[in-house]
Amino acid sequence: MQSIGDYEIISSLGQSAYGEKFLVEHRFLKRQFYLHQLPQELSEDSEFIARLQKFASEVIELKHPKLLSLLNVSCEDGVFSLITDCSKEQSMTLSEYLGGADRQIGEEDLVKIASQIANVIDFLHENQLVHGGLNLENILISRGQAGPIITLSDFGLANVIGVNTFLARSYFALACELNSMPVTVNSDQSVSFVKKGENNELLEKLNAFFTRSVSFLSPEQKAQKPVTEKTDIYAFGVLIYYLIMRSFPQGFFPLPSQAGLNYKLNWDQLVFNCMHSEPSKRPEKLSQALEDLLNPSEGKQNELLGQWSTLQSEVKNVKPSALYVPGAAIEEKSSAETPKEGPRPVLNPSEIKRPEYEPDPASVFNIDTTVARYQPKPIEVQEVKPQQTDMVIISGGTYWRGCNTGGRDEMPRHKINISSFAIDIHPVSNEQFILFLQAMGGEKDSNNLDMIRLRDSRIKRLGGKLNIESGYSKHPVVGVSWYGAVAYAKWVGKRLPTEAEWEIAAAGGLTDSLYPTGKTIERNEANYFSSDTTSIMSYPPNGYGLYDISGNVYEWCIDWYDYHYYNASMQEPNDPQGPIQGVYRVLRGGCWKSLQEDMRFAHRHRNNPGTMNRTYGFRCAADVKA
Repeated sequence: MQSIGDYEIISSLGQSAYGEKFLVEHRFLKRQFYLHQLPQELSEDSEFIARLQKFASEVIELKHPKLLSLLNVSCEDGVFSLITDCSKEQSMTLSEYLGGADRQIGEEDLVKIASQIANVIDFLHENQLVHGGLNLENILISRGQAGPIITLSDFGLANVIGVNTFLARSYFALACELNSMPVTVNSDQSVSFVKKGENNELLEKLNAFFTRSVSFLSPEQKAQKPVTEKTDIYAFGVLIYYLIMRSFPQGFFPLPSQAGLNYKLNWDQLVFNCMHSEPSKRPEKLSQALEDLLNPSEGKQNELLGQWSTLQSEVKNVKPSALYVPGAAIEEKSSAETPKEGPRPVLNPSEIKRPEYEPDPASVFNIDTTVARYQPKPIEVQEVKPQQTDMVIISGGTYWRGCNTGGRDEMPRHKINISSFAIDIHPVSNEQFILFLQAMGGEKDSNNLDMIRLRDSRIKRLGGKLNIESGYSKHPVVGVSWYGAVAYAKWVGKRLPTEAEWEIAAAGGLTDSLYPTGKTIERNEANYFSSDTTSIMSYPPNGYGLYDISGNVYEWCIDWYDYHYYNASMQEPNDPQGPIQGVYRVLRGGCWKSLQEDMRFAHRHRNNPGTMNRTYGFRCAADVKA
């Protein structure tokens, strides 16, 4: 058996832009690893060695459940190798997985794959690292109980070996993969092919492999410019497009919505944003781009629709002077009717000259005394009593918080001490919240902040009166802002739960589980990945007797959100209240349109406190006197 240092080669996993990859076993530890043997010609490049040392020092301690961690860097006979984890769960690359599939990926699985990749890419960017070479070969996939499980490899190596070498090695890997066209890499990093006779089948394979490899390269990579975070954003857009269309975007390519797959989400917009030719116009964070895809706010929708309309106008060759109205038909005119130059004249109302007349001095006497002058009556605010919700008391004590296998903001899992508190057994319903609006006399609080957006809720105002849509009285109220939730809680003499209280209540007394129902959750146990809310208490309660704690609606918590807050929470474990300030407020529990992953009681979500949509609701909590 061949060996590289202390590692015995089990099998070769093929060539890549980073050199050759092997599955190996340590001769003493008897454990399997992945070994990346970097290009030999780089060992004489002092700049490469400096980059490699810097890279190794930065990532050797970097840990993420979706990354194959770098464990060691070795040098054998002047050739450098990287040793990484070998995930036993992952049995194939994404390329192999797709090649063997008999059907198209369902939208739920697509969102799970995209969410996991987005999470780990954002994690790299937050640690000032760029993957730089995202493609089907370095995404590993297996099938778990909750769906596809993704792990990423080869991160950061594009910048280590250099942009020029990366491109040269990409082409070198193509020929070596085919094992039929001898290739050499010259000292100036150029590639020389040995000419052979015509072979149409070989050329077809070479073209297919070439397209699959090079299609992920961003425009700036192809122009040999530095690799940045926006390079990964572009490759992510290409990946999503390929997962839907099973082809790569080239030239004037069809959009995902034209695939006829009946997907619910606007994948066109995500691909368009990520693959923008201008890096500065691509999203800053992939997780936020996916959040906008799953739960678009009204402001974000308007912004995206504006961008999308601009793109459509460019595609249809609409002249800049023409007025584009979304949804309106564009009338085609002959070239004879179309002006050849100059914008269409615009008439400014302020420039219109109108005749002036002398005022009629007798007009003051022309008063119709038979018509009474309108005097609006002052609004009378009725005294309305709230409809209270039953509560359960959660005893104070020491509890686990967070998760080591979820999102980075859920880490590390740690213990906290919580005082006794009470919490509503179900979210606030429409019939409860409409009483509050009647008592308030409107939809704004005392600070003139919007508490609810009626068009996003099931409460409507008809003829000046508030009414609940038929059949939705017992459904949880939606379209409520954080300010509205706080105001309601104050009205009923309660408060919003802290994030720590909510998670402990959601766990229902379980310590080694992921969901309020145990280690798994089914759709007959919570309302998720569906089309609408359901009546409160339609699903079984958790261990504490709480209903809809996962699913149905996201629930506002009182805390500000901080991505790294759990590190501070470990240092101050007694009744953690969250950061003292921030931009976003915490939301918990997933909603009716969420995926199974969001049903985990450790899953964290956040948004601006003024945000209102059809997935946000709340429940109340209260202090318990000893």
